[in-house]
Amino acid sequence: MTDVKFLFLLQSGDSDAFTELIAIYRKNVINICYRFLLNREDAEDVSQEVFIEVYHAIKKFRGDAKLNSWIYRIAVTKSLDEIKKQNRKKRITSLGKTLNMEEVVHWLSGGERPDKKLQEDEDYTLLLDTLNKLPDNQRIALTLSKIEGYTQPEIAEIMQTTSTGVDSLIYRAKINLKSFFLR
Repeated sequence: MTDVKFLFLLQSGDSDAFTELIAIYRKNVINICYRFLLNREDAEDVSQEVFIEVYHAIKKFRGDAKLNSWIYRIAVTKSLDEIKKQNRKKRITSLGKTLNMEEVVHWLSGGERPDKKLQEDEDYTLLLDTLNKLPDNQRIALTLSKIEGYTQPEIAEIMQTTSTGVDSLIYRAKINLKSFFLR
């Protein structure tokens, strides 16, 4: 089935097409939500909200962006809304659970990704506090780039900005993180 036909079926309210859409995007949406919420149950709950919104808004989808980018943008927005509801206590990905501070600074500076050994200590708390200080747009760009592995153009589409804007956000996030660590 072509993308155009699939979109037509979705916008026509075809329940089989919507079931297929969920099957295609469910795992990625849950993963995106989890990266922000750090809680599997919360991520699953928010992903349901994402698909409810997609269901209600699909008729208004104009195709200005790719369908997957539109869905992922909704997932990011819903995740941020959930974070705000939780008094902004859980704002980042599971990254902090697996890294120590020296490796984080090296990695965020463009170095190789460190291995994933679970370490819960003062460094983790410091990392959480530091990442929580970043403006939302910088944190989102950094998370989508470094953790989710999206390309600059994909992030630009999800965040509704330019690739240059994404580069700038990531650069500023790294500078801000370094300055927080060096204080």
